[in-house]
Amino acid sequence: MRARVSWTLVLAVFLAFPPFQRERVEEMGFGEIFRIERMRVDPALTQALRSRWDAEASAFAFPWGHMIPCMEDVSRITGLRVYGRAVSGYTYPCYHELAEHLLDLPVEHRSSLVPRVALQESLGFYEAGKNAGESEDEYLERLARVSQRELASEPGPQTDLDLRRFLVLFLGRLLFATRGDAVHCRFLPLLEDLGELGGYAWGAAFLAHHFDGLSASERQTSTSGFYPFLQVWAYLHLPALGRGDLTRPGLVPIARRWGSRRDTRHLADQLERLQEAIDSYPYLEVVWQPYLGEGDEGQPWLAHARPYFGRSVWLHVLNLVLPLNLFLTQRSLGLRQSVVEFPVRDRFHRPGRSFRGLHDTTDWRERAREQIENWERKGKAVRSDVTTDDAYLQAYALKYGGNVYKSARHQVDVTGVIASLRALLHSAVLDREAAQRQTAELRSKLERVRGAGAGGASSSRSAGGSPSLLEARLAGAVLRAKEAQRHLEEQGERDRFRGEAQATRSERDQLRIWAEAVEAQIAEMTREMATLRVQRPPGDQEEVTRLRAELLAQQTLARSLQQIVTDIGRSRSRSRSGASVSRATGASIGQYLAGSSSRRRNEEEERRRQGEGSTHDGRGGGEMLPPPDRREGSGESGGGQ
Repeated sequence: MRARVSWTLVLAVFLAFPPFQRERVEEMGFGEIFRIERMRVDPALTQALRSRWDAEASAFAFPWGHMIPCMEDVSRITGLRVYGRAVSGYTYPCYHELAEHLLDLPVEHRSSLVPRVALQESLGFYEAGKNAGESEDEYLERLARVSQRELASEPGPQTDLDLRRFLVLFLGRLLFATRGDAVHCRFLPLLEDLGELGGYAWGAAFLAHHFDGLSASERQTSTSGFYPFLQVWAYLHLPALGRGDLTRPGLVPIARRWGSRRDTRHLADQLERLQEAIDSYPYLEVVWQPYLGEGDEGQPWLAHARPYFGRSVWLHVLNLVLPLNLFLTQRSLGLRQSVVEFPVRDRFHRPGRSFRGLHDTTDWRERAREQIENWERKGKAVRSDVTTDDAYLQAYALKYGGNVYKSARHQVDVTGVIASLRALLHSAVLDREAAQRQTAELRSKLERVRGAGAGGASSSRSAGGSPSLLEARLAGAVLRAKEAQRHLEEQGERDRFRGEAQATRSERDQLRIWAEAVEAQIAEMTREMATLRVQRPPGDQEEVTRLRAELLAQQTLARSLQQIVTDIGRSRSRSRSGASVSRATGASIGQYLAGSSSRRRNEEEERRRQGEGSTHDGRGGGEMLPPPDRREGSGESGGGQ
């Protein structure tokens, strides 16, 4: 009932104003609100609608699709102006000095709220309670007389003070009402210049405030804001619910025509019946365009408001910036609903509900500059060129499924789940068909490219066309195939080199064995040389000289073998030439070793024969010639002068 009491108090002050003050309120665009008859609050209807609100899409999610209160609804139902400057400006951490200057009312330090009682008393409502047995009309008349005694009757500074106090009460307790008893001062910066107040789009700000209120918790049952708007909106679009009575046809704004039906049942029972009625609502009785037969008579504000109808746009009310996603309800514009990408909350720059600009001084014209520019351009017009709503309904069922049903009966029903599964199956079938079409197109393109390649490159160049994406892919595939072939060839070459290197290592080991055998022979021949020097007579010096020469040749060959082995170990890259050299050298070494063995046997037999001949001659030996000079690495032992 608090909202109804606030409405009565605000209306009483308006009626208590002198005529020139009421004219100023009319010029600001608020006059039509005060012509609306006081309406009974329907909290069950408001709570049922709030449970259907999708905060991500900023729209109602009903079983038959999205529905959104729009700018035309605000303009026709309330008469508020939806055109003009965006309601934006500064918010402050404290309104203490501003409230004292503009309202002459005390505000607690570091606070944005003015006490409701102090504000009402400044307007003459010291005793605002209703007397026993007093009717609504008598109560309103008494409050107006009491307030009139406190208000200035002549233009002057006091009338501006009275008007600002009234506007703070009107904006904070009726049009933009919030939960709680105090009144917010956030609109005070805009009230400093009363002459500019009528240039703001208060109707668009009012719609954003309603969106924000609908996003509150479903457990919240109290009514805030100008509640007749949402109730009349439901009467117009969902008449089969039977919650309103058309008592005064033809009046404008449209809210003046309707009255709320009395329902004496318990609130929980009302809510349960409403949820079930919405779940089973006949789709053909949903009124998407309730204003088709409406004219513009008596509504001069519509001429300026029409450029804002049918457009998705950002809505502003100081630090609250919300989108009007009208593209989700194209059927409300007489269009077929096309498949759209449903918006999510993360895609919009939206301050949290708990933040109201109380912590820092913020210029919202600067912070929300992009959204302000969007409002100044009047957003974006909604268009649709489809011929059926089926695709949209399939996507809608896939997104929401059975969550659009809120009554107890439908919560256990599997209809929503079946619809969701059918939509999923339909989407999969469409995806498969699209993939098949794309495959067929690619195959046809491939055939055309192959045909063009067979016909010759000159004809393709004369056509003047650039290579298609498929041709580029084919060229890339050819390059990758060539690269893979080259890689395999290099791998085979490396494997062959590895085999040759292994063969080279085995040959190198054989060379090392042969070199060791040569060194052993050299050592044996050195020992024989030493023995001959000591034992042979001086006449045998020629034989010693011959043996020395043969020994030097053996040493030279051994050094060559060692150098070959070293070269093979240093360079793996020269394995082929090294292998051929080692094979040739190995053959010569084998021949040399074989010849050396036969020569040694012949020389031993010759020495034995000479020894026998010396014995027969009786010669004890001759003069021993001096040994030749030692050469480094010769392997000689003994000797000297």
